[in-house]
Amino acid sequence: MTGHSVEKIGGTSMSATATLFDNVLIAGRKGADLYNRIFVVSAYAGMTDLLLEHKKTGTPGVYARFVDEDDDACWREGMEAVREAMQARNAEMFARDESRAKADAFVDERIGTIAACLEDLDRLRGHGRFSLSEQLLTVRELLAGLGEAHSAHSTTLLLKERGVNAVLVDLTLWDQDDLPTLDRRIEEAFSGIDLSAQMPIVTGYAGCSEGMVKRYARGYSELTFSRIAVLTGAREAIIHKEFHLSSADPRLVGEDKARKIGRTNYDVADQLANLGMEAIHPRAGRGLRQTEIPLRVRNTFDREDGGTLICGDYVSDTPRVEIVTGVSTIHALQFFEQDMVGEKGYDAAILKVIAKYSAWIVSKSSNANTITHYLTADSRTVAKIAEELRDLYPGSAVSTRKLSMVSVIGSDISRPGLAQEALKALADENISILALQHQIRNVDIQFVVEPESFKPAIRALHRALVEGEDDVLAEKQAA
Repeated sequence: MTGHSVEKIGGTSMSATATLFDNVLIAGRKGADLYNRIFVVSAYAGMTDLLLEHKKTGTPGVYARFVDEDDDACWREGMEAVREAMQARNAEMFARDESRAKADAFVDERIGTIAACLEDLDRLRGHGRFSLSEQLLTVRELLAGLGEAHSAHSTTLLLKERGVNAVLVDLTLWDQDDLPTLDRRIEEAFSGIDLSAQMPIVTGYAGCSEGMVKRYARGYSELTFSRIAVLTGAREAIIHKEFHLSSADPRLVGEDKARKIGRTNYDVADQLANLGMEAIHPRAGRGLRQTEIPLRVRNTFDREDGGTLICGDYVSDTPRVEIVTGVSTIHALQFFEQDMVGEKGYDAAILKVIAKYSAWIVSKSSNANTITHYLTADSRTVAKIAEELRDLYPGSAVSTRKLSMVSVIGSDISRPGLAQEALKALADENISILALQHQIRNVDIQFVVEPESFKPAIRALHRALVEGEDDVLAEKQAA
């Protein structure tokens, strides 16, 4: 397969149905121009929260309710809430009664099948002698796939209503017992598809032996998207989001101050992913980078704009900061041990405990007797990590502290004096720097600050290093 694109659509973009069709799926195309595009779709916004748990607040969805055995009816109520939400979405999208009936029947069938599985497991664990830990992982996978199956099926129906030869590619494996690898699942699904005459609408979740949710959490749809692009030899991979990839959050620095990045590289994309910005999951980016497939991030609501192109070999013409971003809440886990000097093994032991609790390491630093990890995890998880380390090393001093991290990032930030300019910009706003990380690679500088300084720090650094750079360039062009 050659000459085609693989395009992923995020949940917020999926929910803007009319705009999605006008700006992405059809976008004025007719006939043969509609094809040679593969679309990987996320669940509609909020649907996965109802199925699993709310991504930000932790409010329990069906899965979290099922794990909590306090109220047998609770998970069933959650499942009905999912049914109502999916069919309410169908009612908003479908004008034709026949198509809406098909969409609702699809939802009923999938929910009925999964609910029956949960009922069986519920009865089994009621005997008391059965451990369901392995089965709970399967439940989480099944529920995650339901959201994407719904959105892919509905999108396919809507495209067919408009005369597009769309084909549903359901990778969820909801009714099959065997679990192939992700690559084999994709290869089998696309073996009979003619991209020149068919538009595949693919579920972002794929049932496979690797366990998508287990390995990649909520980033699984990007892994599916990436592997499809790699295995089908796409000329370009495109992600459609509800915003441009910008030099900073426009809500923080102002709509008139933030600028679209336009061009950058996968190294920058990795730094953004590390900070939790959803450019692309780092493991998804790796496959695209290794096969030299460029990635384009486009704004669903800006049809005419080409977005930001991410390539493996791009470096800015002149050293400059491309984006100022950060993490508003991190936990500094500081491990002090006087006997660490000259000894090995402490770092590996700390990492083992952190991995046990699945805390994300944003950054780390060390000196002769102290190792500090900056983690994104909830306070309870960090407290458990600290307690286990104290038990493991009774003579150590382990402390935790809630902080923020702000980072300036670019494909090349080697301009002399840039770090000093950043420090001055923060000092001028009376922002204290608690820690600083500047790697030799010259891709990013990380500043650790107090939480109340997070937003002011982003504004100050953006003003000095991005807006200030624009002013300098404007003066040179005028001269």
